[in-house]
Amino acid sequence: MASEENASAKAGAAGEPQNFQERVKNILERASKLQSEDLLFRYNGVLYPAVLSSVETLQELPRFEARSGDMMIASYPKCGFNWVNQLLQDIASANQNESEEVKLDTHFKVLLLEFEDSSRREMMKNYPSPRVYGTHHHYENLPQSVFEEKTKVLVVFRNPKDNAVSYYHFCQNNPLLPSFASWDEFFKKYMIGEVGWGSYFDHALIWEKHIDDEGVMVITYEELKENLGKGVQKIAEYYGISLSEERIQKIVRRGSFQAMSENSQETHSSFGKVIFRRGAVGDWKSLFTEEQSQEMDAKFEACLAGTKIGAKLKYDVYCKA
Repeated sequence: MASEENASAKAGAAGEPQNFQERVKNILERASKLQSEDLLFRYNGVLYPAVLSSVETLQELPRFEARSGDMMIASYPKCGFNWVNQLLQDIASANQNESEEVKLDTHFKVLLLEFEDSSRREMMKNYPSPRVYGTHHHYENLPQSVFEEKTKVLVVFRNPKDNAVSYYHFCQNNPLLPSFASWDEFFKKYMIGEVGWGSYFDHALIWEKHIDDEGVMVITYEELKENLGKGVQKIAEYYGISLSEERIQKIVRRGSFQAMSENSQETHSSFGKVIFRRGAVGDWKSLFTEEQSQEMDAKFEACLAGTKIGAKLKYDVYCKA
């Protein structure tokens, strides 16, 4: 059933919706016709959302044509992708015309490579530079053109405890993903990587191997929460863009959780309320039991203690009660 739905989804893409809101409406309608067990499919051992992607789309992904001037985001799900996506959109817009106000452009605002089939990737060829898009894939699954064109990748991480809680609520409120009977059930699946895009820790360990590569910069959700203005400047400089302090502050104001939540209906249609829930650091304490906290501590110690990504995550600061 999932494969049949994917086929109809691809057929629907041929008549491209007028805007992002229409696209969301069509996606939600397709999802409502699926049973819970058909909302995910497995490709190369990893789970993906069936309404948004397909085996064919993932098989075609390696042929994506990146450009040297693209602004690419890579993140595990629920690490702040949508937040950073808007920051990059605003940075790119400011760079194109420093004299104008940052404008809200809702047309194809969110581009995730795993969701863009061949017809939509063909459309992307006509998008002006710099193009802003992203992926939840790790380094080893990026298209070869990213390396050939030396496309800069901004890798976004979030501490695993808050990530797990955010991911759980995302599944519970998201009609495109199967929900869970309880937080305990989700936690067990999360810890073994039986959720969309696989294991958080596998994702982190692969990026750790490339953290010092040219064209890779790692930034954390917590780092941006600590000082968003500094984070915006750091990101802009990484992409070779110089912003005035006034423009940085405009981007910061638009990039606050309150502003993004208030604008979510316009930027993400009805799906906005699913994406922008709390945006808080430390929310893990609302769900983690002491036993689960200790299990996560042990997993972090075994996988990421002593690594550069582990150090950037400041685990002792954000993940210890």
